[in-house]
Amino acid sequence: MKNNFVELDPLLHSQLRLAIISLLVNVKEADFTYILEATSATNGNLSVQLSKLKDAEYIEVKKSFENNYPKTTCKITKKGQKAFEKYVEDIKNYLTFKN
Repeated sequence: MKNNFVELDPLLHSQLRLAIISLLVNVKEADFTYILEATSATNGNLSVQLSKLKDAEYIEVKKSFENNYPKTTCKITKKGQKAFEKYVEDIKNYLTFKN
């Protein structure tokens, strides 16, 4: 029997990374604090997951200063957008599978 299920993108199959990408799909960009509050993640975990998404070129991370405080801003890349769309399509295929 042929396996009709594709392997899901392991990078997006993580709940927090999927939440980050889902959030960034809907906004032009978001700062670290906004993502932190929206996902209820811890500072450390969010930093690690943002780094993984950045290393995969799914997001761009810009660091700057605002009123003498560091500010981290993230936005989704075209590669990240395509990966998210494929992931959603793959999940739909799982949900609508007919034998």
